[in-house]
Amino acid sequence: MAIPQRHTPPIEELRQFYVGKSIHDVPKPAVILDRARVNRHCHSMLKAVDTLGLGFRAHVKTHKTIEATRLQVGQGSVDVKLIVSTLAEIEHLLPLLKEYRDAGRRLDILYGLPLPRSQISRLAELGSELGQGSISVLIDHPSQLDCVKAFSQHAKFPARVFLKVDTGYHRAGLPPTAMNKNGLIEALAQLEANGEAELLGLYSHSSLSYKDTTAEQAMANLEGEIQGCLDAVNAHAQLFSKDKELIISVGASPQVTAVENLVSSQGGLSPAAESLRRSIQTVTNGKPGGVQTKLELHAGVYSILDMQQVSTNSRRELGSLEDEIAISIIAEVCSVYNDNERSQPEALVAVGCLGLGREPCAAYPGWGVISQSSYKAESNNGRRLIIDRISQEHSIAAWEHADGENTSSLPPVPLEVGQDVVIFPNHACVAGALYGWYLIVDSSEGDLAQIVDVWVRASGW
Repeated sequence: MAIPQRHTPPIEELRQFYVGKSIHDVPKPAVILDRARVNRHCHSMLKAVDTLGLGFRAHVKTHKTIEATRLQVGQGSVDVKLIVSTLAEIEHLLPLLKEYRDAGRRLDILYGLPLPRSQISRLAELGSELGQGSISVLIDHPSQLDCVKAFSQHAKFPARVFLKVDTGYHRAGLPPTAMNKNGLIEALAQLEANGEAELLGLYSHSSLSYKDTTAEQAMANLEGEIQGCLDAVNAHAQLFSKDKELIISVGASPQVTAVENLVSSQGGLSPAAESLRRSIQTVTNGKPGGVQTKLELHAGVYSILDMQQVSTNSRRELGSLEDEIAISIIAEVCSVYNDNERSQPEALVAVGCLGLGREPCAAYPGWGVISQSSYKAESNNGRRLIIDRISQEHSIAAWEHADGENTSSLPPVPLEVGQDVVIFPNHACVAGALYGWYLIVDSSEGDLAQIVDVWVRASGW
C-alpha cells in the first residue's frame, strides 16, 4: 500500500485552472519557474561535464519534478544517475524512470543520506520495481551495514554503496584518514564477497562554497573536496580492490558549476582553474594508491539558482540575477508606510517564511530580493528593494542598507497597496518545498507573465 501523502489535485485540473492566465491573475503567494532558464542551466552543465569527460549525478531535491529532472538528465543513451533526498521523490519520478529504463538507459538512483532502518523495505520495493543495480546508498558507520544487508534480502539483489567522506563540511561522513571505522571497509568487502553489497566508491558533499564570492574560491573548494577524497583513497588503498574502478563523487552547486570556467575561459586558464584541472586529471588519468578511479560531479540547485547561488559568483560568464534566477515568488503588497510612520520607508507584503523560507544569504542581510520588474528602476537610488524582515505569513519590504546606517532619509519605497511583487528567494530548495506545484513561464517566448504549464512537485518523505 502506498504511503499516505498530502493530496495534490490532478495535473489536468491544475493546467485547466492556470495555463493561459497571467501570474498576476492567480491566487497568491505562488511560486513561478522560468522553463527557459532551467533548460539553459541544465544544458550548460551537461555540456561542461561532457567536454571534460566527467561523470555527472543530478540532485533532484531542489525542484522534485519530472519535467526538470528530464532537463537535468538530458537526451541520449547515457546512464541516468540521480540523487534523491526522500523516497517520495523516487515514487514521484517512477513514470520517468521506467521510461528511461525501457529505452535502455541504465538507472542509478542514490538515496542521499545513510539508509534509515524504517525505509529499508520501501526502498527495496522501489528497487525491485526499477531493476537490479538501480539503487545506491550511503554509509559512514559499521552499524549501517545491517541495513544494506537487509535491503539485499528484501530486494533480492545487492544495494550499490558509496562510502561517505567528510571533507570539511561536517554534516555527514568520516574523515579521509579514518574511513575504516571499526573495520567498516573490510566488513563492506565481506558483504560484497557474499553478493550482499557492491562498493561503488567514495562520496563527498561539501557546501563550504556557499560563502564564496569569486570563481577562484569556488574552484579551490572543489579542488579541496577532490583532494580530501584522494587522501581517503591513498590512506586506505590496501583495503580497496585493484581490479575495480572506484568512483570519486564530489560536489555542491557553486563549486561544481565552477568547472564551466575550465571550458569557457577566454585567453587561457587562471592559476586556480589550472590547479583544479590538474586535480581532476589526478583522478581521471592517475591511479592514486594504485587504485583505478574516475571522477563524478553532483549538484542540484544549479538548475534553478537563487540568491545564495548567484552571490557566490562561481561562474564568470553568468549574467545578472534578474536574467539567471529561474525561481521567484509572487505576492501582494498589503500596505505601504512612506509617511514617517516608521524609522524607514517600508511595505507590508502578504508572504512570510511559510511561502518564502527563512534562509540567510551571506552576501546581504535580507530574506529575498524584489525584482526590479516590480518597480521603476530609476527610483531605487542605486539600492535594491529587499525583504528586510519576515514573519510566518507576511514580510516587510525596505531598501537594502548597511548595519547602523541612518535609514530615515531614504526615499519612499516605490510600491502601492494591491500591487504584486516578484521576489527572488535566498534558497530555491526551501522556497519551492513550500508549494505543491510550480507555475511555469517561458522567457524565451517573450512573456514572463503568461503561465504556459504547471509542474507538480513530489510531496512528503
